[in-house]
Amino acid sequence: MKLSEFKFDLPNNLIALRPAENRDESRMMVVHRDTGKIEHKIFKDIVNYFGNGDIMVANDTMVFPARLYGRKEKTGAKIEVFLLRELNAEMHLWDVLVDPARKIRVGNKLYFGNGDLVAEVIDNTTSRGRTIRFLFDGDAAAFDKVIETLGETPLPKYIKRKVEPEDKERFQTIFAKHKGAVSAPTAGMHFTRQLVKRLQIKGVDMAYITLHIGLGTFRNVDVEDLTKHKMDSENFIVGADCVAKVNKALENKNRVVAIGTTVARALESSVSATNRLKVKEGWTDKFIFPPYDFKICNAMITNFHMPESTLLMMAAAFGGYDLIMEAYKIAKKEKYKFLTYGDAMLIL
Repeated sequence: MKLSEFKFDLPNNLIALRPAENRDESRMMVVHRDTGKIEHKIFKDIVNYFGNGDIMVANDTMVFPARLYGRKEKTGAKIEVFLLRELNAEMHLWDVLVDPARKIRVGNKLYFGNGDLVAEVIDNTTSRGRTIRFLFDGDAAAFDKVIETLGETPLPKYIKRKVEPEDKERFQTIFAKHKGAVSAPTAGMHFTRQLVKRLQIKGVDMAYITLHIGLGTFRNVDVEDLTKHKMDSENFIVGADCVAKVNKALENKNRVVAIGTTVARALESSVSATNRLKVKEGWTDKFIFPPYDFKICNAMITNFHMPESTLLMMAAAFGGYDLIMEAYKIAKKEKYKFLTYGDAMLIL
């Protein structure tokens, strides 16, 4: 398929700047692949679509405060450092993005807080990318505490407002357990503990994978021929407990629901020769776009995504290109909210 086939106009007023007042009361569009029927519901109505033996798989990655503001030595120029990936915990070595990049050169020292944290730039990786070493004496736990204090919740840049205290909790799912993501698995942000309990009472089980979301998920596709696009690698774990639960559901012909595109990517990166889920840990750069035959998940929860984004492409691969693009037209007409803090889509 071509990039231009995923183009549409997204008015600014449909981009959610804040989450719904209650997590499970955002709107939910339900898309039925078998009939093409589209329903308009509230997210907590999801309990009506699943029952005994069905399984929902969530991403239990935890977002950390990845955005730091500091100053450059000597000039005092203000700089933003976005922590992408820890390369070496002992040496406090990180891959980061810097802004403004043209002012940050190898050998520069960067100061954060009142000099509470100092970093040295040791390499250029891309035009905006740098490798930096934090000059910090403490262990990993002490370093994490400093980052928690100095760092800011990494809201996407298109949310054009200042970070607020409630973002710390709301830009995180209730499943968050393993620190390492620079963005939240947004489909999971609609769940509350009460909603999970209601699903469990109906016999729906929960399972978890971990995929640490990097900024590559949101990187622009800049080639018209999608087969030429290369995804950034993301670290993921599919453990034995998840494998056992998912394969049991598949054997019994129950629903396996991927809560978000990150879960779908992890599951589809862990397929055995017999089209069952297998235990796997490592990195995935799997790029899913139409046409694609999903082997593991047979239902998906996702948000409404940017035009020409890899997330929209995966939703279209799962729901069918024509049906999903029609659903997006309806979403715009019905004023659904898009992106991170926006509304949900359930594809059955």
